[in-house]
Order: sequence, then C-alpha cells, then structure tokens
Amino acid sequence: MNAPAAGGEFSGGYIERTAADLEAVFDVPVRISVVLGRTKMPVSQLLKLDTGTIIELDRQVGEAVEIFINDRLVARGEIVLVENRLGVTMTEIIKPQ
Repeated sequence: MNAPAAGGEFSGGYIERTAADLEAVFDVPVRISVVLGRTKMPVSQLLKLDTGTIIELDRQVGEAVEIFINDRLVARGEIVLVENRLGVTMTEIIKPQ
C-alpha cells in the first residue's frame, strides 16, 4: 500500500494534491505557441517570398487555432483583440490520451 505524499491525502487509489504541492514548479518557464495554420511549398517558391507575399494556410477565417505548450497540443482557441494586441481565448482543452 502506498503512503500519502507530503501535503497530499491517499484516498481510493490516488493522492489528492493541492496548489501548494505544485509551488516548486510555478516558476518553471514553458514555451507556448499558437498555430494559425500550416502550408507546404517547394523550396523554389519559398525563395521567391518577399514583403507583401500572401501565404495561404490550411484554415478558414474564424476556424480554431491550435495552442501548444512545449510542442504538445493542449488546447484550441480563437484569436481575440486585447487592447490593440492579439491574444487567444481557449475554447477547448485537449485531454491527454
């Protein structure tokens, strides 16, 4: 039988954790990326890109964007405007499999 972890309580096969148990990792930096869309093109076309070139993506206007944390898909969301800056509001959390 497993003993409870410090600050946690053993109950029914799992250990309950509180926010205080995670305090040691609160300052660990993570990289958050929001992917608007993707496309593929040959190198010859890539070399022709210049200021003002439009790159068509695989998404429609208003379609959800993907939110990655350290290269792992964790959520989907919508682009929003926050005080003249772009932001993302999460609309769906992706559960780990």
